[in-house]
Amino acid sequence: MLKYNFKRVFRARGIDRPFTFLKKAGFSDNFASKINNNRVYRLDLKDLERLCFLLRCTPHDLLEWHPEPSMETVDTHPLEKLRKSTKDTDLIKTISAIPLEQVQRIENLIKEEIKSLEG
Repeated sequence: MLKYNFKRVFRARGIDRPFTFLKKAGFSDNFASKINNNRVYRLDLKDLERLCFLLRCTPHDLLEWHPEPSMETVDTHPLEKLRKSTKDTDLIKTISAIPLEQVQRIENLIKEEIKSLEG
């Protein structure tokens, strides 16, 4: 079954209050609540695009595939790309565990990686 996993992306982006973030971005209380509680089953493409733009991600990042137990899966099936690791990315927590003397070196590595992605 395909499901949305917004919390994963919010954590990766360091957004600890998704409801407030979405409200400030102009989304309604109802919409923000559904996203915050991961209770979205249908999403208008316009809203999906807006979310992806705000979160700097793709729809691929927001979707997860959980095959039904009765379903025979093949590792080469394209849906396998939508299986996400059970370990969430919490970049803020990871960075806060780095010794301060190494933070600058890691920041420079990240900046270099960003430049290589852009150019």
